[in-house]
Amino acid sequence: MRVATHDGSFHADEVFALAALSLLGEPLEIVRTRDPEVLEACDARVDVGFRADPATGDFDHHQREGAGERRNGVRYASFGLVWREHGAALCGGDAEVAARVDESLVQGVDANDTGQALAEASEGGIRAMTVSGVIGAFNPTWEEELGPEGERARFDEALAIATTILEREIASAGAAQRAAQLVAAAVEDSTAADPRIVALERNVPWKEVVVRHAPEAQFVVYPKRQGWGLEAVPRELGSFDNRRDLPAEWAGLDGPALAQLTGVQDALFAHAKRFLVVARSREGIDALADQALRDGDGPW
Repeated sequence: MRVATHDGSFHADEVFALAALSLLGEPLEIVRTRDPEVLEACDARVDVGFRADPATGDFDHHQREGAGERRNGVRYASFGLVWREHGAALCGGDAEVAARVDESLVQGVDANDTGQALAEASEGGIRAMTVSGVIGAFNPTWEEELGPEGERARFDEALAIATTILEREIASAGAAQRAAQLVAAAVEDSTAADPRIVALERNVPWKEVVVRHAPEAQFVVYPKRQGWGLEAVPRELGSFDNRRDLPAEWAGLDGPALAQLTGVQDALFAHAKRFLVVARSREGIDALADQALRDGDGPW
């Protein structure tokens, strides 16, 4: 597939859009030009051409009326237009995974290109580096004169990085989606047993599902490298306040001291902040869970 984008300075939206197209499986020939005849002869046009129509291979947002916006108001740039058309296919046909990538990566790149600030600078004007900044940094500075070949080499470097980032984001989003399904099933099982404890057979990200969809859950049991963990459920996502704290006398104890206090011989460690305790066996962590439910502080 022969795809055109504009020459000159490049930005994250067209670089990531081309990265997405490159993952469709068809070899990609990228032409950087503004020549109308060359543009017309290409199979697709990204961030150039003043049209947004996937049927004709046009993914541009520079027309006067723009190219539309999402329900949340984030406007589409070329990356978002390509992702809207091909994202689900790049995520194995899973539209929910594609939506996760849109939220975690695509929308930030689009917003940066369309002039929508998603985060405010700190006092003093300090801003966090973004992927858009990383990609943009490959453009030559005013002190560099690279010539066409040097500029293309920089563009290709940026494209390689964007492709890797996108591949990893797709993988991460897919894993997160599968984790959410596993946790949701565990929450459902806990409702029939003891809704205060959600037991997981694998160590997967669980907080989003448990905090939002398991209002009675106070602790989560899951396997760890050292054995098994019992972790308190936070009151809100991102909060350090728990629905129920572990018992105060456990705080900061490890090894024999924790085993002697609890009577659980394979108890290994209790965090000083009272949100995590670890035991070597599942039986040990279950015994600690029973004590935590009886003696811990809460619920709130």
